[in-house]
Amino acid sequence: MSVYKRNGVGTYRYDFEVGGKRFVGDTGETDKRKAEAAQKREREKARDRLRAAADKFSANMTFGAACVRYMEEVGEHHKNALTTLSNLEWLQAQLGAKTLVSNIDDNRVSFVVAKRRREFRKVGNDQTPKTLVSNATVNRTCTEQLRKVLRRAETKWGCAVGEIDWAGHMLPEPKERVREASVEEEGLVMDQLDRGYDDGVLFAVLTGCRRMEIVGLTWQSVDFFNRVFTVIGKGEKSRTVPMSNAVFDLLWSIKDNDPQWVFTYVAARTDKRKGIVRGIRYPMTDAGLRTAARRAVSGAGIKNLRFHDLRHTAATRILRKSNLRVVQNLLGHAEPSTTAKYAHAMVEDIRAAMDAAGPATIPADELAFRINSLTKRGKSG
Repeated sequence: MSVYKRNGVGTYRYDFEVGGKRFVGDTGETDKRKAEAAQKREREKARDRLRAAADKFSANMTFGAACVRYMEEVGEHHKNALTTLSNLEWLQAQLGAKTLVSNIDDNRVSFVVAKRRREFRKVGNDQTPKTLVSNATVNRTCTEQLRKVLRRAETKWGCAVGEIDWAGHMLPEPKERVREASVEEEGLVMDQLDRGYDDGVLFAVLTGCRRMEIVGLTWQSVDFFNRVFTVIGKGEKSRTVPMSNAVFDLLWSIKDNDPQWVFTYVAARTDKRKGIVRGIRYPMTDAGLRTAARRAVSGAGIKNLRFHDLRHTAATRILRKSNLRVVQNLLGHAEPSTTAKYAHAMVEDIRAAMDAAGPATIPADELAFRINSLTKRGKSG
């Protein structure tokens, strides 16, 4: 606000806010213009003091304080907030809560990465042989988590953070395989399934949906009129998927099995402890679908085929009839690079097309004559 005078006082006073703080005082001036100039000087002093205080806070921020602030601003909003908290607590224990953020460098990052690599996976059975955590676990729970905290400290809180070669600290991870089930393998597996699990597996092959998307599908999310259904994928993100004729027929055939859940199974035996009665339908569970599929694969005598490979199978088959953009939207991938692993299908189709249009279409005697002529010309040249 502008400078002002109190009743009975000859000098002007100032009253302003900077950074959410209020500053009030006397300018010592009787002339309004001089008083306004004095207020401007006081405002600049206030800004300088606040900047100095902020710089001091940022320069002296400890890693413990950074973890607390990160958790309050970001971590507690994660779906797996407890996992984020556990990762931060582990990092804080290794680096030290009182270590300054500005003192964390490549050497310290290398230390915590090496420490994490030497730890064993947590298992529920003490008799299970100990296995070191995977490179992916180290990257996700240690390196990437630390990078996120320091990046926020630098970009949001104004902290001085050292130059760290994050790419150099990331451990190599095996590329996700792309295993496509053949039509013959699909038939053998389906022959082993029944009681509703055959519907769940067939839906996976037709749509590329994940297990949790399948068992979580409700009739409320199925729109027969517009021939679409909506699933909730990773990160609680929803996506709407069109129904092919095969998907429409499958869903229509099971629409009366349960009023709420799309995929159900018929209990094979009674389990009083779980309240399950033989012959009654119940909502399909993730564990139940996974187990049924695994047993079907084993019963069919097929090697090296997992449930997630059905998602790859759907993606690869659809890619052969469309393009990567279509598959990206179908699978709900945020980045095109995630879908790029299916490009092998396009390469194979191109190769087949080239073979079909190549010299193999020329009669064998004529092809031999042409090759022989080329060879003679090469020698004479």
